[in-house]
Amino acid sequence: MNAVSMDKGKTPDRIAASIEVSPKQAIESADLPGLFPKGVRVYITDIGSDSNETLVAAARRVHDLGYTPVPHFASRRLTTRSALEDRVKAMTAEAGVHDVLVIGGGLEKQAGEFSSTMEVLETGFFDKYGVTDIGVAGHPEGSPDIAPAALAEALAWKNAFAERSDASFYIATQFCFEAAPIIAWDKAMQAAGNRLPIHIGVPGLATIKTLINHAKACGVGPSMRFLTRQARNVAKLMTVNAPDKLLLDLARYKALDPDCGIARLHIYPLGGLKRSAAWTYAVADGDFEINPKGNGFKVTREID
Repeated sequence: MNAVSMDKGKTPDRIAASIEVSPKQAIESADLPGLFPKGVRVYITDIGSDSNETLVAAARRVHDLGYTPVPHFASRRLTTRSALEDRVKAMTAEAGVHDVLVIGGGLEKQAGEFSSTMEVLETGFFDKYGVTDIGVAGHPEGSPDIAPAALAEALAWKNAFAERSDASFYIATQFCFEAAPIIAWDKAMQAAGNRLPIHIGVPGLATIKTLINHAKACGVGPSMRFLTRQARNVAKLMTVNAPDKLLLDLARYKALDPDCGIARLHIYPLGGLKRSAAWTYAVADGDFEINPKGNGFKVTREID
Protein backbone atom coordinates (compact mmCIF):
# COMPACT_ATOMS: atom_id res chain seq x y z
CA MET A 1 0.00 0.00 0.00
CA ASN A 2 1.29 3.41 -0.90
CA ALA A 3 -1.66 5.71 -0.54
CA VAL A 4 0.53 8.77 -0.49
CA SER A 5 2.08 8.23 -3.91
CA MET A 6 -1.07 7.51 -5.91
CA ASP A 7 0.38 8.96 -9.12
CA LYS A 8 4.04 8.59 -8.21
CA GLY A 9 5.32 8.21 -11.75
CA LYS A 10 3.82 11.50 -12.87
CA THR A 11 5.51 13.85 -10.42
CA PRO A 12 9.10 14.96 -9.83
CA ASP A 13 8.86 14.39 -6.08
CA ARG A 14 8.84 11.09 -4.27
CA ILE A 15 5.31 11.63 -2.99
CA ALA A 16 2.22 12.66 -4.91
CA ALA A 17 0.93 14.83 -2.11
CA SER A 18 0.72 18.57 -1.62
CA ILE A 19 0.70 20.56 1.62
CA GLU A 20 -0.63 23.91 2.79
CA VAL A 21 0.94 26.89 4.58
CA SER A 22 -0.10 30.39 5.57
CA PRO A 23 1.61 33.39 3.98
CA LYS A 24 3.34 34.08 7.32
CA GLN A 25 4.70 30.51 7.43
CA ALA A 26 5.80 30.74 3.82
CA ILE A 27 7.78 33.92 4.47
CA GLU A 28 9.09 33.34 8.00
CA SER A 29 9.22 29.62 8.80
CA ALA A 30 12.72 28.32 9.43
CA ASP A 31 11.38 24.79 8.95
CA LEU A 32 10.58 25.19 5.26
CA PRO A 33 14.05 24.94 3.66
CA GLY A 34 14.67 21.31 2.78
CA LEU A 35 11.52 20.12 4.54
CA PHE A 36 9.85 18.82 1.37
CA PRO A 37 11.25 17.17 -1.77
CA LYS A 38 11.90 19.54 -4.65
CA GLY A 39 8.86 20.31 -6.75
CA VAL A 40 6.25 19.52 -4.09
CA ARG A 41 3.14 21.67 -4.40
CA VAL A 42 2.91 24.07 -1.46
CA TYR A 43 -0.46 25.82 -1.26
CA ILE A 44 -0.52 29.33 0.18
CA THR A 45 -3.75 30.34 1.87
CA ASP A 46 -5.58 33.63 1.42
CA ILE A 47 -7.95 34.58 4.24
CA GLY A 48 -8.29 38.17 3.13
CA SER A 49 -5.99 39.78 5.70
CA ASP A 50 -2.74 39.82 3.70
CA SER A 51 -1.72 42.40 1.13
CA ASN A 52 -0.97 41.55 -2.47
CA GLU A 53 2.70 42.24 -1.77
CA THR A 54 2.70 39.76 1.14
CA LEU A 55 1.01 37.04 -0.91
CA VAL A 56 3.47 37.49 -3.77
CA ALA A 57 6.42 37.47 -1.35
CA ALA A 58 5.12 34.23 0.17
CA ALA A 59 4.88 32.58 -3.25
CA ARG A 60 8.33 33.88 -4.20
CA ARG A 61 9.97 32.30 -1.14
CA VAL A 62 8.24 28.97 -1.74
CA HIS A 63 9.44 29.06 -5.34
CA ASP A 64 12.98 30.04 -4.38
CA LEU A 65 13.15 27.09 -1.97
CA GLY A 66 12.56 24.77 -4.91
CA TYR A 67 8.89 23.97 -4.32
CA THR A 68 5.88 24.65 -6.53
CA PRO A 69 3.90 27.56 -5.08
CA VAL A 70 0.12 27.25 -5.39
CA PRO A 71 -1.45 30.51 -4.17
CA HIS A 72 -5.14 30.60 -3.31
CA PHE A 73 -7.38 33.04 -5.12
CA ALA A 74 -10.46 33.43 -2.89
CA SER A 75 -13.04 34.82 -5.29
CA ARG A 76 -15.40 36.57 -2.88
CA ARG A 77 -12.44 38.15 -1.09
CA LEU A 78 -11.11 39.79 -4.27
CA THR A 79 -11.86 43.44 -4.93
CA THR A 80 -11.66 44.54 -8.59
CA ARG A 81 -10.81 43.05 -11.97
CA SER A 82 -7.74 45.24 -12.23
CA ALA A 83 -6.54 44.14 -8.77
CA LEU A 84 -7.04 40.51 -9.73
CA GLU A 85 -5.08 40.98 -12.95
CA ASP A 86 -2.29 42.74 -11.07
CA ARG A 87 -2.05 39.83 -8.62
CA VAL A 88 -2.01 37.16 -11.33
CA LYS A 89 0.60 39.11 -13.30
CA ALA A 90 2.82 39.61 -10.24
CA MET A 91 2.48 35.99 -9.14
CA THR A 92 3.59 34.65 -12.51
CA ALA A 93 6.25 37.25 -13.33
CA GLU A 94 7.79 37.77 -9.88
CA ALA A 95 7.18 34.47 -8.05
CA GLY A 96 7.29 31.85 -10.79
CA VAL A 97 3.71 30.77 -10.21
CA HIS A 98 2.12 28.46 -12.79
CA ASP A 99 -0.31 26.58 -10.54
CA VAL A 100 -3.18 28.24 -8.63
CA LEU A 101 -6.21 27.25 -6.57
CA VAL A 102 -9.37 29.28 -7.23
CA ILE A 103 -12.04 28.96 -4.53
CA GLY A 104 -15.19 30.76 -3.49
CA GLY A 105 -13.75 32.29 -0.35
CA GLY A 106 -16.40 31.51 2.23
CA LEU A 107 -17.81 35.01 2.68
CA GLU A 108 -21.60 35.48 2.82
CA LYS A 109 -21.19 38.89 1.20
CA GLN A 110 -18.60 39.41 -1.52
CA ALA A 111 -15.92 42.02 -0.88
CA GLY A 112 -15.72 43.29 -4.44
CA GLU A 113 -16.68 42.49 -8.02
CA PHE A 114 -16.64 38.69 -7.84
CA SER A 115 -19.28 36.42 -6.34
CA SER A 116 -18.01 33.06 -7.59
CA THR A 117 -15.07 31.05 -8.88
CA MET A 118 -16.68 31.00 -12.30
CA GLU A 119 -16.61 34.80 -12.57
CA VAL A 120 -12.91 34.84 -11.71
CA LEU A 121 -12.08 32.14 -14.24
CA GLU A 122 -14.11 33.90 -16.94
CA THR A 123 -11.78 36.90 -16.81
CA GLY A 124 -9.23 34.84 -18.74
CA PHE A 125 -6.35 36.28 -16.71
CA PHE A 126 -4.88 32.88 -15.79
CA ASP A 127 -4.60 31.86 -19.44
CA LYS A 128 -3.33 35.33 -20.37
CA TYR A 129 -0.41 35.11 -17.94
CA GLY A 130 0.54 31.51 -18.61
CA VAL A 131 -0.91 29.61 -15.64
CA THR A 132 -0.77 25.94 -16.60
CA ASP A 133 -2.62 24.25 -13.70
CA ILE A 134 -5.79 25.41 -11.96
CA GLY A 135 -7.41 23.81 -8.95
CA VAL A 136 -11.07 24.36 -8.07
CA ALA A 137 -12.86 23.43 -4.87
CA GLY A 138 -14.53 20.08 -4.19
CA HIS A 139 -16.87 19.25 -1.32
CA PRO A 140 -17.23 15.53 -0.51
CA GLU A 141 -19.49 16.39 2.42
CA GLY A 142 -21.24 19.37 0.88
CA SER A 143 -20.66 23.04 1.57
CA PRO A 144 -22.27 25.25 4.22
CA ASP A 145 -22.24 28.09 1.68
CA ILE A 146 -23.59 26.40 -1.46
CA ALA A 147 -26.73 24.32 -2.07
CA PRO A 148 -26.25 20.81 -3.59
CA ALA A 149 -27.94 21.83 -6.85
CA ALA A 150 -25.62 24.82 -7.19
CA LEU A 151 -22.59 22.60 -6.50
CA ALA A 152 -23.68 20.23 -9.28
CA GLU A 153 -24.20 23.12 -11.69
CA ALA A 154 -20.79 24.56 -10.82
CA LEU A 155 -19.12 21.17 -11.38
CA ALA A 156 -20.62 20.91 -14.87
CA TRP A 157 -19.54 24.47 -15.67
CA LYS A 158 -15.96 23.87 -14.49
CA ASN A 159 -15.66 20.70 -16.57
CA ALA A 160 -16.89 22.61 -19.62
CA PHE A 161 -14.59 25.55 -18.93
CA ALA A 162 -11.61 23.22 -18.60
CA GLU A 163 -12.21 22.11 -22.19
CA ARG A 164 -11.75 25.67 -23.49
CA SER A 165 -8.91 26.73 -21.20
CA ASP A 166 -5.22 26.30 -21.96
CA ALA A 167 -4.67 25.12 -18.37
CA SER A 168 -5.11 21.67 -16.87
CA PHE A 169 -7.82 21.62 -14.21
CA TYR A 170 -8.18 19.53 -11.06
CA ILE A 171 -10.41 19.44 -7.98
CA ALA A 172 -8.96 20.01 -4.49
CA THR A 173 -11.17 19.14 -1.53
CA GLN A 174 -11.70 20.10 2.07
CA PHE A 175 -10.27 17.59 4.53
CA CYS A 176 -12.23 14.53 5.64
CA PHE A 177 -11.72 11.85 8.26
CA GLU A 178 -13.62 8.94 6.67
CA ALA A 179 -13.27 7.29 3.27
CA ALA A 180 -16.93 6.34 2.80
CA PRO A 181 -18.23 9.88 2.09
CA ILE A 182 -15.28 10.49 -0.25
CA ILE A 183 -15.89 7.29 -2.22
CA ALA A 184 -19.63 7.93 -2.49
CA TRP A 185 -18.97 11.49 -3.62
CA ASP A 186 -16.40 10.39 -6.22
CA LYS A 187 -18.82 7.86 -7.67
CA ALA A 188 -21.57 10.48 -7.79
CA MET A 189 -19.19 12.90 -9.48
CA GLN A 190 -18.33 10.28 -12.09
CA ALA A 191 -22.01 9.64 -12.72
CA ALA A 192 -22.52 13.38 -13.17
CA GLY A 193 -19.79 13.46 -15.82
CA ASN A 194 -16.81 14.78 -13.90
CA ARG A 195 -13.53 14.38 -15.80
CA LEU A 196 -11.27 16.43 -13.54
CA PRO A 197 -8.74 14.56 -11.36
CA ILE A 198 -9.37 14.85 -7.63
CA HIS A 199 -6.88 15.84 -4.92
CA ILE A 200 -8.34 14.66 -1.60
CA GLY A 201 -7.78 16.69 1.56
CA VAL A 202 -6.33 14.73 4.46
CA PRO A 203 -5.68 16.03 8.00
CA GLY A 204 -2.08 15.73 9.11
CA LEU A 205 -0.97 14.69 12.58
CA ALA A 206 -2.75 16.73 15.24
CA THR A 207 -4.54 16.38 18.53
CA ILE A 208 -8.21 15.58 18.15
CA LYS A 209 -8.97 18.85 19.95
CA THR A 210 -7.11 20.72 17.19
CA LEU A 211 -9.00 18.84 14.51
CA ILE A 212 -12.38 19.54 16.11
CA ASN A 213 -11.68 23.28 16.24
CA HIS A 214 -10.49 23.34 12.65
CA ALA A 215 -13.42 21.21 11.46
CA LYS A 216 -15.89 23.59 13.08
CA ALA A 217 -14.25 26.51 11.31
CA CYS A 218 -14.38 24.69 7.95
CA GLY A 219 -17.98 23.53 8.28
CA VAL A 220 -17.09 19.86 7.86
CA GLY A 221 -20.20 17.75 8.43
CA PRO A 222 -20.39 13.96 8.78
CA SER A 223 -16.68 13.62 9.49
CA MET A 224 -17.04 16.15 12.29
CA ARG A 225 -19.78 14.03 13.88
CA PHE A 226 -17.67 10.90 13.40
CA LEU A 227 -14.70 12.54 15.11
CA THR A 228 -16.81 13.77 18.02
CA ARG A 229 -18.18 10.27 18.59
CA GLN A 230 -14.60 9.02 18.93
CA ALA A 231 -13.78 11.55 21.63
CA ARG A 232 -15.42 9.66 24.51
CA ASN A 233 -13.75 11.64 27.25
CA VAL A 234 -11.49 14.61 27.84
CA ALA A 235 -8.37 12.46 27.72
CA LYS A 236 -9.29 11.26 24.24
CA LEU A 237 -9.50 14.87 23.09
CA MET A 238 -5.77 15.18 23.66
CA THR A 239 -4.70 12.01 21.87
CA VAL A 240 -2.87 12.22 18.54
CA ASN A 241 -4.82 11.70 15.35
CA ALA A 242 -3.23 9.94 12.38
CA PRO A 243 -5.19 9.46 9.14
CA ASP A 244 -4.03 5.85 8.73
CA LYS A 245 -7.43 4.20 8.27
CA LEU A 246 -8.52 6.90 5.83
CA LEU A 247 -5.39 6.44 3.69
CA LEU A 248 -5.66 2.66 3.81
CA ASP A 249 -9.31 2.71 2.73
CA LEU A 250 -8.58 5.18 -0.08
CA ALA A 251 -5.61 3.11 -1.28
CA ARG A 252 -7.81 0.02 -1.47
CA TYR A 253 -10.45 1.96 -3.36
CA LYS A 254 -7.81 3.26 -5.78
CA ALA A 255 -6.40 -0.24 -6.30
CA LEU A 256 -9.74 -2.00 -6.79
CA ASP A 257 -11.77 0.53 -8.80
CA PRO A 258 -10.27 1.42 -12.20
CA ASP A 259 -12.66 4.37 -12.44
CA CYS A 260 -11.49 5.96 -9.19
CA GLY A 261 -11.08 9.68 -9.78
CA ILE A 262 -8.63 10.31 -6.93
CA ALA A 263 -5.21 11.30 -8.23
CA ARG A 264 -3.45 12.87 -5.24
CA LEU A 265 -3.61 13.74 -1.57
CA HIS A 266 -3.50 17.24 -0.12
CA ILE A 267 -2.20 17.41 3.44
CA TYR A 268 -3.60 19.94 5.89
CA PRO A 269 -0.75 20.20 8.46
CA LEU A 270 -3.01 20.96 11.40
CA GLY A 271 -0.49 19.75 13.95
CA GLY A 272 2.52 21.47 12.38
CA LEU A 273 4.53 21.29 9.18
CA LYS A 274 7.42 19.17 10.46
CA ARG A 275 5.28 16.46 12.06
CA SER A 276 2.92 16.22 9.10
CA ALA A 277 5.79 16.07 6.62
CA ALA A 278 7.72 13.46 8.62
CA TRP A 279 4.69 11.21 8.97
CA THR A 280 3.81 11.54 5.28
CA TYR A 281 7.34 10.65 4.16
CA ALA A 282 7.44 7.67 6.49
CA VAL A 283 4.30 6.33 4.84
CA ALA A 284 5.66 7.08 1.35
CA ASP A 285 8.87 5.19 2.21
CA GLY A 286 6.96 2.15 3.46
CA ASP A 287 7.93 2.60 7.13
CA PHE A 288 4.64 1.35 8.55
CA GLU A 289 2.92 -1.84 9.65
CA ILE A 290 -0.73 -2.67 8.92
CA ASN A 291 -2.50 -3.78 12.07
CA PRO A 292 -3.80 -7.37 12.46
CA LYS A 293 -7.40 -6.35 11.70
CA GLY A 294 -6.32 -4.65 8.47
CA ASN A 295 -8.23 -1.48 9.30
CA GLY A 296 -5.29 0.84 9.91
CA PHE A 297 -1.53 1.02 10.21
CA LYS A 298 1.18 2.33 12.48
CA VAL A 299 4.24 4.25 11.31
CA THR A 300 7.37 2.49 12.52
CA ARG A 301 9.67 5.47 12.11
CA GLU A 302 9.99 7.79 15.11
CA ILE A 303 8.13 11.05 14.54
CA ASP A 304 9.31 13.97 16.69
